[in-house]
Formats: sequence, structure tokens, C-alpha cells
Amino acid sequence: MKIPDTVLRILLFAAALLLYASQCFPQTSSEPPDDVAAQASKFATLLGAIEEHYVEPVDPDHAIFDGGIRGMLSALDPFCAFLDRDQFELLKQQARGEALGFGSILYVSPGKAVILQTTEGSPSARAGLGPGDDIVEINGQRVSRLDFESLIDLLKNSRSHPVRLGVIHPGRVVAQDFDLNPAEVALPSVDKAFLWSPGVAYLHVSSFEAKTPQEIAGALDRLDAPRLKGLLLDLRDNHGGMVDAAVGAASLFLQPDALVLTTYGRAMPEKVYRTSPPSHRYDLPIVVLVNSNTASAAEVLAAALQEHDRALIAGEPTYGKGVVQSVMELSEQTGLALTAGQYFTPSGRSIQRPLPGTGLTFASLDQPALPKGKTAKDASPGATAARAFHTDDGRPVTSGGGITPDVAIPGLTLDPWLTFLNQRGYLTGFAEEYLSTHGEVAESFEPPPDMLADFRAGLERNHVRVPEEYWSVDQDYLKLRLKVELTNLVFGLTRGDELETKGDPQAQQAASLFPRIAQLLKRH
Repeated sequence: MKIPDTVLRILLFAAALLLYASQCFPQTSSEPPDDVAAQASKFATLLGAIEEHYVEPVDPDHAIFDGGIRGMLSALDPFCAFLDRDQFELLKQQARGEALGFGSILYVSPGKAVILQTTEGSPSARAGLGPGDDIVEINGQRVSRLDFESLIDLLKNSRSHPVRLGVIHPGRVVAQDFDLNPAEVALPSVDKAFLWSPGVAYLHVSSFEAKTPQEIAGALDRLDAPRLKGLLLDLRDNHGGMVDAAVGAASLFLQPDALVLTTYGRAMPEKVYRTSPPSHRYDLPIVVLVNSNTASAAEVLAAALQEHDRALIAGEPTYGKGVVQSVMELSEQTGLALTAGQYFTPSGRSIQRPLPGTGLTFASLDQPALPKGKTAKDASPGATAARAFHTDDGRPVTSGGGITPDVAIPGLTLDPWLTFLNQRGYLTGFAEEYLSTHGEVAESFEPPPDMLADFRAGLERNHVRVPEEYWSVDQDYLKLRLKVELTNLVFGLTRGDELETKGDPQAQQAASLFPRIAQLLKRH
């Protein structure tokens, strides 16, 4: 009897899972080793019946990958995932810190695509494209005729194929054609680096990739590291990445052989991560800025710096993602990400927050405070959040998932009116109009008194209601945003990001903590 292709695919997938499980999760119970294959056989029988009797033909790939596999994984926890071919390739590109494309950062709104920045050495930069260039045509399609979703789809599809762009440079009225071929473009993980004030460096790390420690060191050296008196390390909105990269970053600031984290799971061997002697070590005072989107490897670094009393953590409680994910490659260039273990901080805290209704429903994963030289494996498995945790110098730190800042600083919350203006692109649109009528602005430009009145008049001409209850309290924010948008279009996103960050109240309060770091890090 010939076995249907669909059944073969399911059994092959089950075999791959069994092989993966045998390598990563050694048998520790009396469950029969062929249990997964038996369940897969049941699934194959069910799918075969559906294919034969369902009212419409069934696409096996859709049923297996999008239905059965993703449904099975979603029942475990939010971090398990099946990765199709495109998603798996994107994951590998992110691990390398690269992406296929043209190296441009765009401002996009309905019928509009404006270049804000190009990456050095990228196809866009080599073609001479830069801030303020207006893309008016993509492969013969007029951008002005496309709605937002159609424009986004066109831009996404164009990233992996040769493209002809019609571009109008600032101050010109006639479009010029550019033929670009996509290439692997390096994506920096340290995407902002500048002097916040004399002697104080600011770095924003957007993710943790293999090259991140070298990027951090390179940025500090470019900012004249020997003369620096402080570092504001911004990990806000950093969703994590490679744990080894976070350990490498910790090695830049901690003593060699310092414990950074331990990973441990029910059926996976314990692994201890310690700092290694770096080529450069930076002893300057550090304030680490975090928020609710700081997760995973970023939390690992924040916890290590906090528990070794090396940095002051400021901002908002972090996300609380502290699980080890093993990624395996399946057939047809697809992948599978499975949760295999947990992260434990140097003091034994679990970073993972409880997730009721999932496989991570436990009230707490915290281990007891560990004696010097002991790791997570030495702790009893039934420990709870009632345990007390402390830094090296005895400061208490909270447990229960995520990292609680030493100094709480709320983030900026935009009111509905400002959110609406940002989403619709009215601020960027006004900046473009302002440049067309006033010419380029100087780098020291400050919005004149009548600019906000002109902005409001423009909104009203477009039949956009201006609510008085928001208009009167949003003046400072609107001035900053208009200045940033003009700077983006004239001098590029790097300079605009610096202006915007220095105008951020949360970052301003974090930077003000440097004179008090020694006092705040003392045991109370």
C-alpha cells in the first residue's frame, strides 16, 4: 500500500522531533520513546480523513504547518514557534546582524515615501541617496496613487529584487531614476551613540547580536572612552537576542570570571555563563535605562550589572522573559523554536514572569539565594518568591519575574491627540512643506514663535479638528517633534534621534542620577 505524501510528511516531521528530543532532552521517565510517533500517527489518520471527505480540497502545507503544528505549539507557551522558510531565514539574518535590502530607513505614509537615512556602504548610499530624498515611483508605480498598505507591500516585495526608483532630491522638481540591486546590509545593534553632555556617553542598544560587544566598545572608544565620566546605557525596547552577546557586553564592565547567569531546565544540562577578560574594560559609572519592552538577553545584562553593584538601573520594570529557546532546523528550510529552560541571575532570581494558562503557569521560578560558588542546579526545585535576594554588597532586589529598577522613572505617555498626529504623519508632512517654502534650516534651528500657529492652520485646512484641551498642554512636545522632523529631513536620522532622545523626560531624569550613583548603590 502506498503511503500518502501527507502522511509521509507528518511521520518525517515526527521523526525529526524525536531526533531533536533525543539530543536535547534525554529520557528521564518511563514514558515509551515512541509516544510522539504514536501521536503523530493519530494526527496523520485524522488529516487523511479530512483530505478525503472535507467539502473542499485541503492544502496539506496549510493544514500541517499553519494549523496542526502552530496550534500544538501555541498550547505550550508564547515563545514556542514554527518558523516557515522566510521566517527562519530572517532569524538567521538577524543573528548575523544583516538583512537583505537597500540600506535605507524610510518615512512612509499614504502616497508618500521619504528617505531619512542610508547605511554606509549600502546600495542606497552608493547610489547617492540621502535624507530628504522623496521616492515618487517604484518600478513604474506612482507612490502618490498607493494607499498605505499597498505601499508597504510594494516596499517589502522590492527588498529582495532589483528595483528602479524615481527620486526627487530636496530643492528639485524633476525625478531622477536610480537602479538598485539588493545586498546584505549590516544592521547596527548600537543604533544611537553620542555625548549626552561633556564626559557622559549615551548608547542605545537595540538588540544583542554576535557583534554587539564589539559595537559597544567601538562606540565608547569613538566617544573618547578614557575621558568619559559616565555612561547612560539605554536598553529600552530591546527585546533581547543572543545570550552570549549579553555576556560579552557584561565582560566590558564586570571583573573577569564574574557570574552573569545560569541556564537550567527540567531535562537540559545546567550551563553557567561567566565574564571573560575583554580587550578593553570600562570602569566608568553606569546608569542603565529600561522599560516594559526590555526583555530576555537585555534583562540578563541589566540583572548582572545590578546584582554586582556595577550599575544603577532606572526606568520601569522590565518585561520578564527568561526562558532558553532551542532552535532546530527542519526539512524544507523551516525551523522550530522550543522552550527548554530558564535564565537565573547571579543571585538565583528567575527572570521569567509567570504566564497563567500556559506551560509557564508556575507562581515563581525563583531559586533560593545561593552560597558563593553555587549555581541554580544546587538550589531546591520547590523554592518560591518568599526568598530574599541581594546584590553583592547586600542591597535587596525584588523577585517574581523581570527586573525592578533601583530608581523608578515613568516613561512618556502620549495623549490620544499626539498619538493621532504621529500615526497620520502630519508632523513630518508639515516639515516637508516648511522646507519647500523656507529652504533648508540650520543645525542650530529652533522653531520660531509662529510655527505652531502655521501648523495648526495647516491642520484646519485639511479639516483636522484641533482639541483645545490637548493643544494647550502639548506645545513643548510639538515644538520638539517639529524640530526633530526638520532635522531628520535635512541632516539625517542620526542627528534627529539625538535631539529627540535629549528631549525625552525619562532619559533626562536618568542622566540626572550620575552625581548620586555612589549614594544610591550603597546598602541601606
